[in-house]
Amino acid sequence: MKKAILAVAMAMATGVLAMAPMASAATGDSVSFKLVPSAAAAVCLPAIQGRVTISDLGPVQNMHVELFGLPAKTEFTTFLLQVPNKPFGLVWYQGDIVTNRLGHGVGDFTGIFNQETFINGPGVAPAPVVFPDDATTNPATAPVQLYHIGVWFADANDAGNAGCPNTTTPFDGDHQAGIQILNSSNFVDDRGPLRGLK
Repeated sequence: MKKAILAVAMAMATGVLAMAPMASAATGDSVSFKLVPSAAAAVCLPAIQGRVTISDLGPVQNMHVELFGLPAKTEFTTFLLQVPNKPFGLVWYQGDIVTNRLGHGVGDFTGIFNQETFINGPGVAPAPVVFPDDATTNPATAPVQLYHIGVWFADANDAGNAGCPNTTTPFDGDHQAGIQILNSSNFVDDRGPLRGLK
């Protein structure tokens, strides 16, 4: 009887753990996880999907991002985020992904995409002003870990042409991006998918 109860308890615990999204990998491994549509994109882009695979290459990692169900031949931007939804916290621009004629896009980014991913401002210093909304100095901050991922329309006009809100956001090199379309909010704010990677 005790063995039967133990077996049922183990099966239930395994089932509960399987329901929670997790991302963990050891050196040399790779891990994959889904991105989920942001609130606005879920309405205007009902077929949208995203998948990320992070492969450990030793001293660095490769972050392979795949996008599906998007407008054809359109540019999107990819960011690492402190939290996946507004207010986002601190963010770090990784690069762009352009979709093909079928609305599929792929981006590969090399860097540190694991438990050690952070942004830091040990002191205040002058910052170059290239665009009108650029800060003239950086904020001082202790290290802040960035474990989430977000993807945006690179241009607000492209978002409007796709039937989405054409709201302008700063998530592009010229700070004139559109809305967020995908993020890693299927993971809780302080347990983003990069946190599980050693």
